Amino acid sequence: MAPSAAQRIVIENCAIATVDAQDTEYASGHVVIADNRIESIGAGRAPEGLTDVVRRIDATGHLVTPGLINTHHHFYQWITRGLATDHNLFNWLVALYPTWARIDEQMAYSAAQGSLAMMARGGVTTAMDHHYVFPHGSGDLSGAIIRAASEMGVRFTLARGSMDRSVKDGGLPPDFAVETLDGALAATEETVKKHHDASFDAMTQVAVAPCSPFSVSTELLRQGAELARRLGVRMHTHGSETVEEEQFCHELFGMGPTDYFESTGWLGEDVWMAHCVHMNDSDIEAFARTRTGVAHCPSSNARLAAGIARVPDMLKAGVPVGLGVDGTASNESGELHTELRNALLINRLGAHREAALNARQALRLGTYGGAQVLGRADQIGSLEPGKLADLVLWKLDTLAHASIADPVTALVFGAAAPVTASFVNGRQIVENNRLLTADEDAIARSTRDEAQRLARIAAQG
Repeated sequence: MAPSAAQRIVIENCAIATVDAQDTEYASGHVVIADNRIESIGAGRAPEGLTDVVRRIDATGHLVTPGLINTHHHFYQWITRGLATDHNLFNWLVALYPTWARIDEQMAYSAAQGSLAMMARGGVTTAMDHHYVFPHGSGDLSGAIIRAASEMGVRFTLARGSMDRSVKDGGLPPDFAVETLDGALAATEETVKKHHDASFDAMTQVAVAPCSPFSVSTELLRQGAELARRLGVRMHTHGSETVEEEQFCHELFGMGPTDYFESTGWLGEDVWMAHCVHMNDSDIEAFARTRTGVAHCPSSNARLAAGIARVPDMLKAGVPVGLGVDGTASNESGELHTELRNALLINRLGAHREAALNARQALRLGTYGGAQVLGRADQIGSLEPGKLADLVLWKLDTLAHASIADPVTALVFGAAAPVTASFVNGRQIVENNRLLTADEDAIARSTRDEAQRLARIAAQG
């Protein structure tokens, strides 16, 4: 039996920023999607004579880019937004852990829906969640999060987190909200074996992700790295987020965070870390030498007064860097587009000033850079023939952007641009700034109800 012909979607008359190795751009061009792949891309109109075209989109007034890729998040925090708004990281954690420790499966599912919906309608096509809070008896939290992402139609990486250092061990989480060393490793391995898809067009992947140096034991880090490499999956954690973390590592381990991570097997091209704000030259060199990736979270770093990460220096050294929303208890907007703009603006407050980042570098962080740190740069992150059809049409001919001549500058420097269409794996999931795969109003009601339920439970202690 002959294979069925590819169904094609043709997008024409749009500006295009491919974010390929040459930063190829077209002032007016076309993209042809065949099933779930990009078939062709170039200047002018699409080639004549294409067969099995099921849809043609006149994208006049739009910029087409790769879909945005989020590299660090905590979905469950969607139902604890707006709390502890004037705290630094440590005090914020102390204030919120007693509440987070009461989450259950329904809360995790609803919060994941809220987090995913906000990102997807704002141009994110690949999302990531670092979930590390597993209270005893809370249900199948990993399964609930993965189910929410699958229903939303977003490409997804679950970083299956863990904590085994509770209050009784000098950590911050309540004792009932952490796992044992063996329990965390076994549950993580089970999640990888049940949900991880290693195929080229995978919609769900899983990483091994102990939470942070001050909430996990050295043995959990070391054995977690061994587990990830035995299973052939990536590794994620928090690193060098605050000055206090650096002091903690020196006091407890006799070395800084980067040296400590290297001693436990946590540097390498299969690793990416969130934040990396307090990095000296030696730290950056170690990340570059080992190709360890970074998830830069500018809004959260500012919200918690953590500092300004040395992103220009990392990029110059060759460190892979992507962008992260971070949990929405420290970035209430929950949008990745915001991070394009804030990465550019906040880094210009640092040592490099106006030369820190430009609009195209910021867009690269949010697309190809994210694909690099998730280990998927050969599949997503740029618009090239053969890559997966994850792309966004940004509407730039309205009042907010029409007088800005350069479309990439308009997207990054300007207000959040409306998303006319977003495609993931060749399937449209957003149209005219509304989700096609979920009921946004129902999600809003659900997240409000679950936030109120969690607050009641936490208040009861």
